[in-house]
Amino acid sequence: MRARPGWKLAVISSSDETKVKADWPTVTVVSEPKHLFNDPNIDLIVIPTPNDTHFPLAKAALEAGKHVVVDKPFTVTLSQARELEALAKSLGRVLSVFHNRRWDSDFLTLKGLLAEGVLGEVAYFESHFDRFRPQVRDRWREQGGPGSGIWYDLAPHLLDQAITLFGLPVSMTVDLAQLRPGAQSTDYFHAILSYPQRRVILHGTMLAAAESARYIVHGSRGSYVKYGLDPQEERLKNGERLPQEDWGYDMRDGVLTRVEGEERVEETLLTVPGNYPAYYAAIRDALNGDGENPVPASQAIQVMELIELGIESAKHRATLCLA
Repeated sequence: MRARPGWKLAVISSSDETKVKADWPTVTVVSEPKHLFNDPNIDLIVIPTPNDTHFPLAKAALEAGKHVVVDKPFTVTLSQARELEALAKSLGRVLSVFHNRRWDSDFLTLKGLLAEGVLGEVAYFESHFDRFRPQVRDRWREQGGPGSGIWYDLAPHLLDQAITLFGLPVSMTVDLAQLRPGAQSTDYFHAILSYPQRRVILHGTMLAAAESARYIVHGSRGSYVKYGLDPQEERLKNGERLPQEDWGYDMRDGVLTRVEGEERVEETLLTVPGNYPAYYAAIRDALNGDGENPVPASQAIQVMELIELGIESAKHRATLCLA
């Protein structure tokens, strides 16, 4: 938000005022979110809280007449997501979900390749979000509560990217597991999304010491393989602030392989810069009536449909079709 004009961060709700003031010394800090809902000077409320609080906080904010951005996953259940969408429509409020990985450097690069037809018709798409964290940590994402585990934390990124590129699948087959000693929530997933002439593989684990490819994509005219994660999130975690001239630059380039006649040509493909600030620029324009909601609730609901279908698929060890 700070990287784009048109915003003023006015109030933050937090139980740790000292920590907030270290980064935002001029911002008002309140202990309870209800103080934000009741402030007539606030137009937009951003909800980056634990997953099981998304629904009640977003509902309260909408009922108070605020526009709302919710972190992914949208909610814990599909029914909650649909209820929020209906509420926002009835009140004429903008409701958006922060599926920020649409603005990853590697995804923007891949999206451009597909739009230009460089790979031809994609038959196989594999996407990984692997980490190496062998010890279970004492944090809500790794406990056993609603919305915990990497099926809710990491899979929404991959599901949203797959839907953005290819639309909803015909069916899906999902394996969910707890592989680490002491794990209380899902720390492994493997999902197969089936399309008429395409297979999409989405994979995530907390036990990958060796580096996995971020993307492996095979099409009728070529292939694209990319290693490494978009650097924006890590730079934000390290305390870097925008704007910066080199923001979003990914130093890990991909490899593009094409067949020209009888010859196979392999080349390094520069990765275009990522651009998380573009999301909030689009939100600003949507609130001002100058543009579309970048991630409307209807699109986030599609992700929730696959999250719930995936849970049922894993539970019954079966391939399930979308209704």
